[in-house]
Amino acid sequence: MACGTIKTLFTSHKVCSAPCHWSTTAKTRRPGRDSVAICGARVVDGNTSTTNSTTTVKEVPLETSPFTLSRSLTKSRTLTHHDQERVLIGNGKFGRFGGKFVPETLVACLNDLEAEFRSVLHDTQFQVELETALRDYVGRETPLYLAERLTEHYKSSSGEGPEIYLKREDLTHGGAHKMNNAIAQAMIARRMGRTSVVAATGAGQHGVATAAACAKLSLECTIFMGTKDTEKQSSNVLLMKLLGAQVITVEGNFKDASSEAMRNWANNLETSYYLPGTVVGPHPCPSMVREFQSVIGKETRKQAMEKWGRKPDVLVACVGSGSNALGLFHEFIGDEDVRLIGVEGAGTGLDSGPHSATLARGEVGVYHGAMSYLLQDNDGQILGPHSIGVGLEGIFPALEASHALAYLNKLCPTLLNGTKVVVNCSGRGDKDAAIVFNSSL
Repeated sequence: MACGTIKTLFTSHKVCSAPCHWSTTAKTRRPGRDSVAICGARVVDGNTSTTNSTTTVKEVPLETSPFTLSRSLTKSRTLTHHDQERVLIGNGKFGRFGGKFVPETLVACLNDLEAEFRSVLHDTQFQVELETALRDYVGRETPLYLAERLTEHYKSSSGEGPEIYLKREDLTHGGAHKMNNAIAQAMIARRMGRTSVVAATGAGQHGVATAAACAKLSLECTIFMGTKDTEKQSSNVLLMKLLGAQVITVEGNFKDASSEAMRNWANNLETSYYLPGTVVGPHPCPSMVREFQSVIGKETRKQAMEKWGRKPDVLVACVGSGSNALGLFHEFIGDEDVRLIGVEGAGTGLDSGPHSATLARGEVGVYHGAMSYLLQDNDGQILGPHSIGVGLEGIFPALEASHALAYLNKLCPTLLNGTKVVVNCSGRGDKDAAIVFNSSL
């Protein structure tokens, strides 16, 4: 599932679906074109439409987000620490999404966590320690790599086309962007006096990152993982165990593992710390993950200025539960001339089979402590997502990142010559090798 946080980054939305094997969340911020489209056929904005006559469209009400507040405050005056906190954290509500829908027993604990989060944002010692860990342990900053073969592949017959760059999050310690958040939150857990960390993982990247961070900081680590995921990601299960984590298998998939992790944490609030890796869950969890992943976008802006002297024109990221997409996008929310495109996996087809297009086909509901878009049946029961993807030019991206790369087939023919496109390569594909070779795709 994917949090409504991503969908409400923008000021107005148009949601459409089409029978295609990819679905897209796109934001176009050019004058007169600030509608958002979620479409299986191609990017749709205020001045275009899908080519499929069976496409259905529904209008989504205007939502107020903290990023709108950020722009208005920035234009009016210099932000104080209080203003910065209000923009970064707010009250955990993104329009009607987000929030803190939890049992009363968890409210005080989440309030303590929010207070600690606000504190570390202005704690010089913590920030220096985190910066050192990101540089020397995680391996930041990661390269912004010109994918020359991809760039050449997408040139037109006249030799024109966009330049494609990859933000190489696959080169971080642990092989994915997940370490950015895991190390920061593990440091907060230790700072709060917790001795153990509980987490849930799907593909295993967050599990490996959390296990590594806990090993570094001498924290006990318990990872919950669904049976379907442990079968597909056996290499990551082994890595977690080698890093000293206890891996507990739960019948089902990631949503079931998340439920069990939260139950375990609720039974040990005094000593354990729940470490989320996604921008879902009760406040302040989504804001924390977004903040600690935002280093991706901050580096991208800096590197773009160094390489070609201006901002990127288009940013592309896969969207599952939102951490890598918001990590790249958040820095550019206020830049109305930068297009942000999130790509969801449409599985075996939006109409014909299981998929992961939560934003394109999901309905609003409350789950795991927050209001977001969910895949549900007619009775309101949560459906499991389904997705698989493929890989490129001497780089073996994770299946998650492959969804974003695959979308270039649709995107590049629509772009002007010299357009600068950055794709977030959010993780490496070692864990997916067997899946790809055994797949019929």
